[in-house]
Amino acid sequence: MPTELRVVTTSEQIAAAGERLCMAPAALAAAVVEPGGRLLTDDAGSAVLLRREWADDGAAEAVIVSRAGVPQDHPAVLATAAGWGCDRVRHQLTGRTVPVPAPPHLAPLVDRFRYLAARAASRVETAVALARDTGNLRSKADGSPVSAADRAAHEAAAAVLEPLGVPVLSEERAGEAVPHGRPWIVLDPLDGTRNFAAGLPPWAFSAALVSAGRPVAGLVADLSSGRRWVGAQGRGAQRDDVPVSPRAGSTVVVPSAPRSDSVVVPSTARRVRVTGCTAVDLCLVADGSAAAWHDVDRSGSHVYDVAGGLAVLLAAGGVALTESGDPLTLTPHPHELVRFVAAPDAASARELLRAVG
Repeated sequence: MPTELRVVTTSEQIAAAGERLCMAPAALAAAVVEPGGRLLTDDAGSAVLLRREWADDGAAEAVIVSRAGVPQDHPAVLATAAGWGCDRVRHQLTGRTVPVPAPPHLAPLVDRFRYLAARAASRVETAVALARDTGNLRSKADGSPVSAADRAAHEAAAAVLEPLGVPVLSEERAGEAVPHGRPWIVLDPLDGTRNFAAGLPPWAFSAALVSAGRPVAGLVADLSSGRRWVGAQGRGAQRDDVPVSPRAGSTVVVPSAPRSDSVVVPSTARRVRVTGCTAVDLCLVADGSAAAWHDVDRSGSHVYDVAGGLAVLLAAGGVALTESGDPLTLTPHPHELVRFVAAPDAASARELLRAVG
């Protein structure tokens, strides 16, 4: 019977896995800190070291570097591969491959979305690299930048998500109608275009499934580092397969410079950061790296900027409140701007609203 494998996160677990795999802890440490590696173990003496790679045919693979007591088709191995958006699992020594199964057609929409969103992120990762054209930005009607990489990212993601049969809104395709009461998907195929063009991290792929105005599932992939955040309503949120939750802190992230000459933050905050990538910003609040995010003293954000990160934040237990203090509701109107605050809890969100209101 399959054992319950978990992601290794501590030095003690690394040492124990090293004994099982007959490898020095130093040889395993990179898999704990690098998003493209994963070390799994259990309490019964099993362990497996995985690495994400691309095969000669362009397929993404989860490669088994070493294993002890873990079959190649173990559910945790296949789940890791699916979360990476891989097509298959390959054993490094034997070359044997096992396909990563897709959820059945009758599986819940959230499950099918999560599987395809992960694959879309991997397709976007390669499409963006192949279309890289730094210094070749154009401005859209609203003044935001667009590049060949943005268009390639949209085409790659939309093609993967199309089988869901759900309307897809995107920064690069904003005109698709959403029937009333239907769920919809919203994408930012390449969030942080200016960062990407400058070679300044982060830039990211972001996708969310929205139902009744609430982002019920989402994925944000930082394409500059490989980190991935995922979340779904009732299932929590994870960063690189490790559960995360928001927490109080002293850093506030904001999307841009404010309209005024000064930045107003709560008395508990000591630092303000601008990353230029809103999807990642909201995930930093979700995983506790930052204490809060807001754009209420700025022009606001489009739904495609925030939906994926919001899904992760809400799944992690965080809160998003509008300027009036109400829970944020998303609408399929990509040209509208929303202003809100994101924080670990309602009290922190209201404190931030008072500070910047």
